[in-house]
Amino acid sequence: MSQKIKDESSPVLIHIVLIAFTLMTIYPLLWVFTIAFSGKQSLAISLLPEDPTTLDRVRAVLPFPETVSLKNFIDVVTEQNFLIWMGNSAIVALLTTILGVFLSCTAAYAFSRFKFPGQRAGLMSFLVSQMFPGTLMMVPLYIIVVQWLNLGNTYWGLILVYATIAIPFCVWMLKGYFDTIPIEIEESAIMDGASRTVIFFRIILPLAKPAISVTALFSFMAGWNEFIIASLLMEEEKMYTAPVGLKFFVGEHATQWGSFAAGSIIVSVPVVLLFMYTQKYLVSGLTAGSVKG
Repeated sequence: MSQKIKDESSPVLIHIVLIAFTLMTIYPLLWVFTIAFSGKQSLAISLLPEDPTTLDRVRAVLPFPETVSLKNFIDVVTEQNFLIWMGNSAIVALLTTILGVFLSCTAAYAFSRFKFPGQRAGLMSFLVSQMFPGTLMMVPLYIIVVQWLNLGNTYWGLILVYATIAIPFCVWMLKGYFDTIPIEIEESAIMDGASRTVIFFRIILPLAKPAISVTALFSFMAGWNEFIIASLLMEEEKMYTAPVGLKFFVGEHATQWGSFAAGSIIVSVPVVLLFMYTQKYLVSGLTAGSVKG
């Protein structure tokens, strides 16, 4: 009897813990939305009255603006070059995704299907490169991109850097997924006269849509959300990406928290929409890609 009660209580305890962690995650996000839609720039929380009611106590704890206003969103779009920065981020992120996914797919297919000298060393080098923090690469990246390639303050400088950063993870992800595709499919296609190019583009890539969706989302986020390298390479204000542009709302003596929160929400919208569009592929892509490696 006690064992049965224990078995029934375990799922309840797990759900309670999961709900608690979910609320802890959502609570700061609710404050961001509250500050953005408040129409104000202050983080100050209204104090409780001398004789607070239960509703007053709830309002002090729950993040909800006293008045809903779009003023912060309008100010972000009109007072700064925010739309230009969003356009810069879109260009960099989209081209990073295209370049990163193409190079990752071709490299991962080669690592998965062919045997060549340095294959294992190449895979290990991709893995080792993920162990170093991004700040460690700032100086060499600046020397290579700005001084050697003369691509400072250009889209292509950022695109090359972001694609290079995203490729190691994407190659490992796609290589694991390509390993799960039976090689007999390719052998049958070769017997029918198909070339490797036809097999790759018409058979392998369509079968690998879940993994490609994951890598595309990762590459897009690498180009859309990154701040440190973009602030290092982009010198002119008109070339800033959206994350770099948000620093204009954080001053030395004052911070426009309302505008900063509104801008953060606007920047997050494309990533959220892309995630919602590709979510049907994400679970299958992540799990299948982790079977073999």
